[in-house]
Amino acid sequence: MTEGIKEVGSVALAKGKRLPFLVDLLIRLVKEKPLGTLGAAIFLLLLLVGIFANWIAPYGYNDVWVGVKDGPSSAQFWLGTDNVGRDLLSRIIYGARISMFVGLGVSTIGVILNAIIGIISGYVGGKTDMIIQRFVDAWMCFPGIFIILTIMGILGPGVIQMIVVLGVLYGITGSRTIRSAVISIKENVYVEAGRAIGCPVWRILLKHILPNIMAPLIIVFTVSIGSSILVESSISFLGYGIPPPIPSWGGMISQSRLDMLDAPWLALWPGIALAIVVYGINMFGDALRDLLDPRLRGGLGRYSGANRKMPNQKVIKKQDGR
Repeated sequence: MTEGIKEVGSVALAKGKRLPFLVDLLIRLVKEKPLGTLGAAIFLLLLLVGIFANWIAPYGYNDVWVGVKDGPSSAQFWLGTDNVGRDLLSRIIYGARISMFVGLGVSTIGVILNAIIGIISGYVGGKTDMIIQRFVDAWMCFPGIFIILTIMGILGPGVIQMIVVLGVLYGITGSRTIRSAVISIKENVYVEAGRAIGCPVWRILLKHILPNIMAPLIIVFTVSIGSSILVESSISFLGYGIPPPIPSWGGMISQSRLDMLDAPWLALWPGIALAIVVYGINMFGDALRDLLDPRLRGGLGRYSGANRKMPNQKVIKKQDGR
């Protein structure tokens, strides 16, 4: 009988093992956040379309067809042609690549600056924190669109310029989120213990601070992708973003203003693509925020650990039923 009880306990313990973090996060995303799952699928689709645009697009983004200017949808051109005679579907597909580059590039630069500024300001504190935060306050006093238009007017339009400018803008304004997380983490016992035993500052930052702020960094990274794509489209619409003939969804909408009444599909399809992608990425970012932030999870912990029973409970049941 004792061997049977031990066997039941070992089986329960095996079933109660935690899943890997990414697997556990994926399970919780599918089970708890259906809109977040849809957003993740849209984000994955954007990545795949952007990577394989050369093979997916039926034509080149600057291939001009004579005699089909402002043409409607047809068997050859599924979404019609633009005011020059280029296939609209191909340009939207290549525009997804531009959106992918801008979104990932801006978010990467922004998260790196968020981590550097937030960690220094939050961990060091004192006068250093005060000086950094006053600089951030002064930076945030200026409208973001004004800063972008001014810098882009000086540097000129281009993909690299747009990514760098937006990345710096998001990196400075979003650093306060990381600073707040660092301030709350540095007061924990394990950080105080590291200081007490003479642990170097760089080791405390790498081993204790940085791993514990990965959740807000992931959230900031994901959410900023959608907003950066939307801002890039707005700047391109004003003529300061991606220069033609490189396809950008905002630039395509801007170029359709003169022919929008006669050919409404010139603005309709790029606008729909932009709206779907930004909506999906924002839903995915909100879902990650709810799943990774312990204050929004209700304290249940990880999915695999919150829904399992303790092995001792099964052993007691076996003894009671004897």
